[in-house]
Amino acid sequence: MLPVAVLVWLLRAVPALGQQAPARPVPPSPELSLEQCLQYALSNQPLIRQARLDEQTNEADIRIGLAGWLPQVNLTGNAQHYFQLPFTVFPNEQGQQVPRQIGLRNTSTFSLAGTQALYNNEVWLALRSARPSRVLYRQITQTTQTNVVADVSKAFFDVLLSQRQLGVYQADITRLQRALKDARARYDAGVSDKIDFKQAEISLNTSLAARKQVAESIKAKTAFLKQLMGLPNEQALQLRYDTLRLEQDALADTTLGVNPTNRLEYQQLQTEKALQAAQIDYYRWGFLPALSAYGNYNTVFQNNEFSRLYSRRFPNSFAGVQLALPVFTGTRRLQNLRRARLLDERLDEDLVATRNLITTEYEQALATYKGYFADYQLGKRNLALSQEVYDVVNLQYREGIKPYLDVLVAQTTLRTAQLNYYVALFQVLSSKVDLQRARGELPINY
Repeated sequence: MLPVAVLVWLLRAVPALGQQAPARPVPPSPELSLEQCLQYALSNQPLIRQARLDEQTNEADIRIGLAGWLPQVNLTGNAQHYFQLPFTVFPNEQGQQVPRQIGLRNTSTFSLAGTQALYNNEVWLALRSARPSRVLYRQITQTTQTNVVADVSKAFFDVLLSQRQLGVYQADITRLQRALKDARARYDAGVSDKIDFKQAEISLNTSLAARKQVAESIKAKTAFLKQLMGLPNEQALQLRYDTLRLEQDALADTTLGVNPTNRLEYQQLQTEKALQAAQIDYYRWGFLPALSAYGNYNTVFQNNEFSRLYSRRFPNSFAGVQLALPVFTGTRRLQNLRRARLLDERLDEDLVATRNLITTEYEQALATYKGYFADYQLGKRNLALSQEVYDVVNLQYREGIKPYLDVLVAQTTLRTAQLNYYVALFQVLSSKVDLQRARGELPINY
């Protein structure tokens, strides 16, 4: 009884184990760099997991098709009882037809039959399609990985941009609060009128409202980044980055051209052409006969008494070769061949269109990158100038040389320069990702 109990326990446990969802690894730290975010996304993003499952499904389909090359063995058995034995007619010595019963009332037969395909057009197609099919699904997975890397990278930069904007507004608010306090003190002392501190209060309220908007946008952008990474929304996420490294990473070689064959979209079309070539050969050689070998071993038991049915057996065996030749299929093969060739020609047109599209995407990505990089360089220069102007005007204001309006203008200019600098920096980083993807050089191994 113990083996039976163990078997029942296994039958109950195996389905339960199959229903358990795979555990998602938890990031080693809630503070992640861009590389760590990409590593997590490449392992846990649902689209990538689905693509890998599609690879495994395709592998199973390939093995199903290739199983036709292996021997096919079947074991059958039957038992039957005749209530009335069959009759046949035999001529007697006088030439008269005399009916006689034949056989025994109880019969049981066991047959072991095996077939081996020597040549078959369908299994030959499965053999030829196996390698390009694996390559195609691998390329689909790599395309998904490329898209995830690009999306996660740009979402990462978008969150960083909002965080830097929040820092700019926070610093601006600190300056405005200090300016408002100074302007109020000057007004109370009778040195200036109330216009100065009223203007400072207006600017402060504007910055407070802008900071609130940016702070709320960070929550939404972080949630979107978590979605792209496949990270649960309840999991904490903080971004770690180095501004100096980001400035270094913003540089890209704009002298390089584009090679369409580096793009996975182009490679997929080439792989599809290989699969289509196998399909064309399948229909082209469809007139060839299917050749297979077979063998049977049969054991027959017969007896009029059921209790003694299996007391004696009568074995027989044989082997042979079978040839199946399609004589006429109503021109179906020829029409399928024509259709397969037309699809192959369409793939040629897809290759031409994709090559042109890749070239256009590259030119657009390159132009966008160059434009943003020029904005970034000017923004960096303007930021340094604005900081210098603000420091001088603020010092002159404290010495009573400049009015508060000049300080307010300089401060607004500084805040605008800081915001423009960070916008330009992260636009350059995002456009570099698009440029690398357009070239087919975006790394996906992290």
